[in-house]
Amino acid sequence: MSKGTVSINAENIMPVIKQWLYSDKDIFARELISNGCDAIRKFRWLVNNGQAEAGEGEDRIDVIINKEEGTLKFIDNGIGMTEEEIVKYIAQVAFSGASDFITKYADEKDESAGIIGHFGLGFYSAFMVSDKVVIDSRSYLADAPAVRWTSEDGMEYELEPSDRAERGTCITLYIDEADKDFLNLWTLRSTLEKHCAFMPVPIYLSEVKKPEEPKEGEEPPKPEEPQQINDTHPLWMKRPNDCTDDEYKDFYRKVFNDFEEPLFWIHLNAEFPFNLKGILYFPRIKNEFTASEGIVKLYNNQVFVADNIKEVIPEFLLLLKGVIDCPDLPLNVSRSFLQNDGYVKKMAAYITRKVADRLVTEFNTKREDYQRYWDDIHPFVKYGCIKDEKFYDRVKGALIFKTTAGEYVTLDEYLKKNCDGDADKTVYYASDEKRQAQMIKLYTDQDRDVILLNTLIDDNFISFLEYAERDAKVSFKRVDAAADSLTEEGETSEDARKKLEGLFRKAMADEAVEVQLKPFKDEDMIAMITVDEQNRRFTEMSSRWGGGDMKLPEKRTLVLNDKHPLVKWLQDAGDDERTEAVCAQVADLAEMARQPLVADRMVDFLKRSNALLTQLVEK
Repeated sequence: MSKGTVSINAENIMPVIKQWLYSDKDIFARELISNGCDAIRKFRWLVNNGQAEAGEGEDRIDVIINKEEGTLKFIDNGIGMTEEEIVKYIAQVAFSGASDFITKYADEKDESAGIIGHFGLGFYSAFMVSDKVVIDSRSYLADAPAVRWTSEDGMEYELEPSDRAERGTCITLYIDEADKDFLNLWTLRSTLEKHCAFMPVPIYLSEVKKPEEPKEGEEPPKPEEPQQINDTHPLWMKRPNDCTDDEYKDFYRKVFNDFEEPLFWIHLNAEFPFNLKGILYFPRIKNEFTASEGIVKLYNNQVFVADNIKEVIPEFLLLLKGVIDCPDLPLNVSRSFLQNDGYVKKMAAYITRKVADRLVTEFNTKREDYQRYWDDIHPFVKYGCIKDEKFYDRVKGALIFKTTAGEYVTLDEYLKKNCDGDADKTVYYASDEKRQAQMIKLYTDQDRDVILLNTLIDDNFISFLEYAERDAKVSFKRVDAAADSLTEEGETSEDARKKLEGLFRKAMADEAVEVQLKPFKDEDMIAMITVDEQNRRFTEMSSRWGGGDMKLPEKRTLVLNDKHPLVKWLQDAGDDERTEAVCAQVADLAEMARQPLVADRMVDFLKRSNALLTQLVEK
């Protein structure tokens, strides 16, 4: 027997590992199984290159629970280690600059959570859950005896001969009292399915149970068979042409536990300038508040790294669900954090481009289908355009808008139909089809389409579009933003306008409201209230996104129809209670055409309506 001490300031390394990984202890399973996969891959390489003879049986990793002994075993039949290799790879924790590394990250727990998996540290995650760790290993070299390495703290160890007869390595963890839950079969299965569901070597899970005494006349119970918990050939590793729609849907249900079928998917398969495979799904979005529930799982050689790593997956694509596997990921010391270099940015740009290209293809080749699921995907597409102008440039031809008539049009199609030859490239829209029905009708009666923009992202999106299409001078106006296209050319009396402005300011108790007098194309329309588009957008966004109690004054205009008999009557009426009541009623009706009356204003409106009707009957 020989004894030694793990080198390179192990007294600093072990507390750091335990502290940084405390909230993610289950990572130890991934690291030990990853090491086993590496050992098997190394042996395969030796066999394929004629440097070793293949053994009997399949390549495999076994994970065995023994509650009676309080142990977990991780067993592989890979290349194995000699005594010298254990000293080199385990006892020395051989990596350069260990002290510098600890100094650099000592005060950055959030940035360095999960520091394992490289430079020999992965194995030491075992001590996060163990009072003692034992390694039994036999090298593939015929003349190398098996060796046992034992340590209770990861710093001091003992080396001695082992009785292991098979090639490969068995790592035994004596689970500490605080982490006994990992000896629960369901808990460990969940951990392995989370981190190891697609590792390239079969992983079998089993539990050693205390044998029960058979009753008289009964046969002894048979031991449970180990169950494989991973898929070694996941769908994303296949060629797209070899995958069926049913396979894509089954994979989606299995990985994301979502029984709603995805709308469509993109199979990524790049070999140059980097090796990247994966599948991205467009899920059905029930409403805007579930639009942020996407999960994109990142893998490195089928080893799970983390969910939603923003360096590889652009933020707006995190609304999707999917898996991406890139063996060339430039991982730093932590598997969960990437070096922010140009290589990673190129990968992110590639993924974004493929998503944009697929959207355009769907639009060009399956427009009817595309229109059917536009309501599900449009928040994601709009968000992507706002966040990434290059994405917008690629996908803008596939941006569509739903009209109040239920048709879908592109921006170019809308402008060609409604503004062809006009210098004014205005797109009229409604944010609430029911409340703004009267205003919508004023436009549709003139054969002018009105599009629906009724989601939280739309104000930001149309502001972005106005900027992106500034050279074309495209603008968006809500149906209550202006009356210009609803009125005719014609002279009106400025004196009459001033009189009406005075009457309505008094009746509305609003000295700031502007009153206009214009002939309407619709002779039945008495009046309408407009609110400046930019002023209203700013007010609504300030209120919605953190304006708090800040109240911004609206730039409101009351436009009166100079052709309507009631407006003519008001021009000649005296300034009395009846005139004031009529003015207030006209103003409230105009307000109701764009939004509901609230609180006391609705009470006053109903009371006034009853009074006016009573006066009508009495006369």
